[in-house]
Amino acid sequence: MSARRNGCVKVFKMKKDIHPENYRIVAFKDMSNEEVFLTKSTADTKETLDVDGVEYPLVKLEISRTSHPFYTGKAKFLDTAGRIDKFKNKYKKFVKEEKKEEE
Repeated sequence: MSARRNGCVKVFKMKKDIHPENYRIVAFKDMSNEEVFLTKSTADTKETLDVDGVEYPLVKLEISRTSHPFYTGKAKFLDTAGRIDKFKNKYKKFVKEEKKEEE
């Protein structure tokens, strides 16, 4: 690899014996939408998956680019702690006072 700066060429060399050598094609499966994609990886796995008649090592994912709200543009609304109800209960006294003032 080389880079040019001000007409000079500087050569970069990769360090030896630090990169893994066991890259192979692996199937990654998004468990939320059953989407499968193939890519090179060194991930260890004991499970396999048949894709187009070929068996690949399988890595299961909870979320991937095909299901993440940032990439899909679909936000999921979760009211995990009843926050809306807590908010309404906390501020309902102010709503009643405003209605009384209007009458």
